[in-house]
Amino acid sequence: MSSSLLQIGVTALFANQAALQTIGQNIANANTPGYSRQSVVLSTPPGQFTGSGFFGKGVSVDTVIRAHSDFLTSQANSTSATQSLDQTHSDYLSQLQKVFPTDDTGIGSAASTFFNNLINVANSPSDPSARQVALSGASELAARFTSAGQQLTSLQSGVVSDLKADVSQVNQLAQQIAQANAAISKEQGTGASPNDLLDQRDQLIAKLSKFLQISTLPASDGSMGVFIGGGQRLVLDTQALQLSVTQDPFDSSKAQISIQETNGARTLDSSTLTGGSITARILFQNDDLEHAKNLLGQMATAITARVNQQQALGLDTSQPPGAGAPIFGTVAPKALPATTNARNPDGTYATSVNLTITDATQLQASSYKLRASPDGTPGVYQLTRVSDGLVRTVSNGDTVDGFKIDVSGADMGSGDAFLLQTVSQASQNMKAILTNPNGIAAASPLTSSIAATNTGTATVRSLYAVNSNIDPTLAPMSIQFTGPNASDPSKVDYTLSLSNGTVLTGTWASGQAIGNQPNANPPIDLGFELQLDGVPRAGDQIDLAATQFTATNNGNAKALLDLQTEGFVGRSVASDGTVTPGANINDAYAAAMGDVGARVQGATYLAQVSTSVSQDAETARANQAGVNVDEEAARLMQYQQGYQAAAKVLQTAQTLFSQLLNTISG
Repeated sequence: MSSSLLQIGVTALFANQAALQTIGQNIANANTPGYSRQSVVLSTPPGQFTGSGFFGKGVSVDTVIRAHSDFLTSQANSTSATQSLDQTHSDYLSQLQKVFPTDDTGIGSAASTFFNNLINVANSPSDPSARQVALSGASELAARFTSAGQQLTSLQSGVVSDLKADVSQVNQLAQQIAQANAAISKEQGTGASPNDLLDQRDQLIAKLSKFLQISTLPASDGSMGVFIGGGQRLVLDTQALQLSVTQDPFDSSKAQISIQETNGARTLDSSTLTGGSITARILFQNDDLEHAKNLLGQMATAITARVNQQQALGLDTSQPPGAGAPIFGTVAPKALPATTNARNPDGTYATSVNLTITDATQLQASSYKLRASPDGTPGVYQLTRVSDGLVRTVSNGDTVDGFKIDVSGADMGSGDAFLLQTVSQASQNMKAILTNPNGIAAASPLTSSIAATNTGTATVRSLYAVNSNIDPTLAPMSIQFTGPNASDPSKVDYTLSLSNGTVLTGTWASGQAIGNQPNANPPIDLGFELQLDGVPRAGDQIDLAATQFTATNNGNAKALLDLQTEGFVGRSVASDGTVTPGANINDAYAAAMGDVGARVQGATYLAQVSTSVSQDAETARANQAGVNVDEEAARLMQYQQGYQAAAKVLQTAQTLFSQLLNTISG
């Protein structure tokens, strides 16, 4: 009996010692990241049968387990990936917002200054200092666009650099997870759970979730498969694939994520990547940053083309006077071929695409994808506007959204594709190219005069050219008002006599231009607009002559001033051919700021929400797996007392055994 008691005391002593050791391990690692609380599993061995019944044989230490929940761990990793995505995206957008300042350093302020400086030119067209100030304003406006474009380029470079750093860490973590799988599989054969190794692997997977949303699948040998991108394996058993940052097939400045497989690198579809900082960087690059480039480029291209167009319709003060030279310059649109496009034997691309801007006011803030027609029809192509996904069928030579598409060389094959960058590079390449103050074309090609015998109150508010139909050789011209219109007495009929003997008739109403009335019957389009204040009477006459003294004429300067309120940014053509007005430059910049601001606000809110959700999920996981020092201290006292009691059992058994030996020997 004493020997059985001795055995019970030994097992009890060992069980309590094992529990104390485990509790000590828990206390030692209470602040160790990723550590899961461990506990000893005890069981009662089968009793020994005797004639008096079954007697116990002590206690058995079955194993040491860790407090772990696959569900809570998975939730913590998933919410951590979402939080990392939202926070990274929010941080990038906050940087992007700085490109669109609301104060005097912004593009809107510079545009207002440029047009305000033209007021001085309009007031004193012969003043060289006013002209120089106007050119300085043009240089500042171009510099603001260039600076903003360069900031976006720097952000793009930063995204690529950050992606490379993230991918490097992902590759290291994937390799370490594979090594942990190998170690766990090896220990799994012992029948006991390698708790510390499992904790280390869980910690590695948690770190990996910061970069990409992952899913895991346990195997029977104890290894853990790790998958990304909608089921793409990253780690399987002891093998880890490597990610890499590769160039975009169209734009070498942009990056994409590829995975190295046996037959080479394969690009991962960005739409399958979810969660994590890598996804945030790809999302920011392909969406927010590209949209910002297009917004700025649309404004830069529109203001360049529209100002230069109006400048060319005026006369400068050179001798002899000439048409105004361009004030601004920027790059032409580009069609970038995919690196996978078919090539000629000499390595050049078999198909080339050329883009020509036909109307910069109709350019949209978007890039386009051009591919062969799905049905293979020669000379017919599929054009997708990236910003909204609008798909259209176009033919060679068609004009869409203000630009013309010309395809040359071999016809596009089914695998060929082009990225059409109509405006995205315009901002960073905008320059003020007019340096001679005399080159500002402030004068209108025509000069007006009012007959002294007029009896009405009509005066000339402005007279300037509006399109290339202007022809000063048709001057002198005379406008004679013949009286109220028979159908509408609020309007006044007039005749417009040209120097070649042509006589045109029209009807004038308050606020209506003379000389450019495309909707009149018959239409009148002489390339100029004469705006009046007051009301003419029958018999009144206004004469128009070719401008002789350009230094004193401010007609075209007024036309340039009117561009400040003209909606020439982002006009669109409806299916019935009507043109929807665009925004003026200040409203367009304000809209761009609002767009970016809304994105920042949305991303900030999502980051706050996902951070809270992630913290809650981690708290739930930690409550399940973490170490509570107070609880462990109580358990420490419990098993300490158990250990002492077990020692007392051993002491009693030893005393009984000694007495038994003494009795027998005596």
